[in-house]
Amino acid sequence: MPELSTDHSSAVLEGDHSHGGPRYVSSRADRPTSFDPADIPVPRGKEEEWRFTPMKRFAPLFDLEALTAPREAEALSIEADLPRGAALETAPRTDPRLGVVGAPVDRTGVTAWAAFTTATVLTLAQGAVLERAARLDIVGGDEELARPTAQHIRVIAEAGSRGTVILDHTGTAALTQGVEITVADGAELTLVTVQGWQDAAVHASNHRVQVQGRGVLKHVVVSLGGDVRICPDLGFAGEGGSIDAYGVYFTDAGQHQEHRPYVAHTEPHCYSRVTYKGALQGEGAHAVWVGDCLIGAAARGTDTYELNRNLVLTPGAKADSVPNLEIENGNIEGAGHASATGRFDDEQLFYLRARGITESEARRLVVLGFFNEIVAEIGVPEVEERLMTAIEHELELTGVIEARQSPQD
Repeated sequence: MPELSTDHSSAVLEGDHSHGGPRYVSSRADRPTSFDPADIPVPRGKEEEWRFTPMKRFAPLFDLEALTAPREAEALSIEADLPRGAALETAPRTDPRLGVVGAPVDRTGVTAWAAFTTATVLTLAQGAVLERAARLDIVGGDEELARPTAQHIRVIAEAGSRGTVILDHTGTAALTQGVEITVADGAELTLVTVQGWQDAAVHASNHRVQVQGRGVLKHVVVSLGGDVRICPDLGFAGEGGSIDAYGVYFTDAGQHQEHRPYVAHTEPHCYSRVTYKGALQGEGAHAVWVGDCLIGAAARGTDTYELNRNLVLTPGAKADSVPNLEIENGNIEGAGHASATGRFDDEQLFYLRARGITESEARRLVVLGFFNEIVAEIGVPEVEERLMTAIEHELELTGVIEARQSPQD
């Protein structure tokens, strides 16, 4: 890995693309990447990677001048709850641990990089096994969305470490965020990002991930509130790495929730599975999933698969699902993708109702069964419980199911 300048303004990672000027391409493998905002201009909404996004809602996150303007009060606060073996630091942007996991890939990513002043660095110490999850609670206090904000988080799982990190977003904010993640050889990390924002929030996040050697990563995205655009870029450095990427989202009326996972297999004998499931309800609910996977020329022995499923619960909701697979090496273990969007399964509902179950309870069971497979894979009980409770609450709000009576009622 080449040495970086202290300000990282021209940082380049081996294998990254360099570009003399701004351009947009349909292939994720050939996207422009840069630390310089001049190289990635404000999009117009016609570009392939922005054609699904409501541009007016996300426009404040494109504006570098607004993101760097002086402010009297901070729009975000961070509270940490850390077990032994996890350490938290605040680091200046000149810290050599920053800007080493690839360059930003879109306008919100590059403004997030250019606008932050200090970064939050969370490290799992070498050989540490965390007894419980390390939590960062990111709370937005900008109810009027008057102060668009940039944030940079660095997560490092050192060699032999094992543990879970939860990034929990609540409150209201207009936030563009960069998250750099390194999983060292022999480390096992579960990283969960929960978007539990209030409805008015707008959040774009670019996760840049490097799994080294035989490192193991479980990457989990849970989107429940606000307008969100989450772009995880998942890559390998060395042979034998493993990535499981899971996503769960529940999109309400008027909400936009967009997820764009990209897995770059550039090393031999690496494994990845990408599985996202979402439900939509209400007029104007819009979910977007664009899943890309590259199998590079040197990535012999790759084993990869990506899957997206959407359950449309009411009229007026819309889901766009686009899986893409680029293969440059046919000497692989396996590769594939699947995508489906549909409404309630009439046969499932008939089967349940024929056994004396009411229609509302049957619908509840179908929805929870749809999510259960992926929720069980998260492996973090507090996240699983919160997610299933939130799903039931959302269903009750719109009357898709009736509110369940508590035992004391």
